[in-house]
Amino acid sequence: MTMIVRYPRIDYSRIRAHWAPNIAFAQHQNATSIIPAPVEPWLIKVLQLAKDKLPATRADLRADMAAFIGQESQHFRQHRLFNKVIAAQGYPKLAEFEKRLADDLEGFLRTRSLKFNLAYADGFESLGAVQGGMWFERMDDLVAGADPNAVALWKWHMAEEFEHREVCFQIYHALYSRGLWGRIWNGYFYRIYGCIYAMAHLQGYMGRMFAYMIEQDRQAMDEAGTARLDRDIKALKKFQMRVFFPQLMKNFLPWYNPGRKRIPRDLFDYLRRFEKSEGKAPAATA
Repeated sequence: MTMIVRYPRIDYSRIRAHWAPNIAFAQHQNATSIIPAPVEPWLIKVLQLAKDKLPATRADLRADMAAFIGQESQHFRQHRLFNKVIAAQGYPKLAEFEKRLADDLEGFLRTRSLKFNLAYADGFESLGAVQGGMWFERMDDLVAGADPNAVALWKWHMAEEFEHREVCFQIYHALYSRGLWGRIWNGYFYRIYGCIYAMAHLQGYMGRMFAYMIEQDRQAMDEAGTARLDRDIKALKKFQMRVFFPQLMKNFLPWYNPGRKRIPRDLFDYLRRFEKSEGKAPAATA
């Protein structure tokens, strides 16, 4: 299926920070939403640097890169709108976390190699491929009763992450996985290094943002509210250990190739809701 750029119309104005019945899940996603705002503009810069280094025979990758950049441009714009609404509900320090992450990424562009930046980018993108499957096949219980606009943001975003899941992977391998040594060292070991680095770096930010938001919530809760929040956190951690981490571990296998991932049910049918009709994008629904 040819990748296209979609322009969703999602109303964020009435979304509350606790937009899902499981508060911890909602706040975890809210913390995660800060990540695309600085990461995806950085990703675009990395791909633009890589574009001129691709072999002339890889016109297919150049076309995929153009669609990838278009999709990522919409992702960070939509998340900035969402993040502004969430931060205004009592979480002003989220902007500080975002700025520090943006500074880190700009530092990578200045001081680290293109190979490192692409390996990091592939690590980040591999998370989206895992999340894409989860949002369409494993999230039903967590999003039951949730705000449909918040769900629409995440399902649209994660569906497109799955759609372009192999672009960074293929670019990295086209540039650095050449010959036997290149396939062994760069194609596997250095890719895994970039993947682990990206996950640890981003998880550090997500963990700190999540802890900050939960602490802000606790300050406004009574004993019953705190007890409910503790139950939600426990349920979220159980879900992550049971569902997310086993899928994530597959990204470290020597034969991992995101292009071979099974397409989640209804993913592309869902994406068609956001495609242009008579020049206008349809209103998003969950």
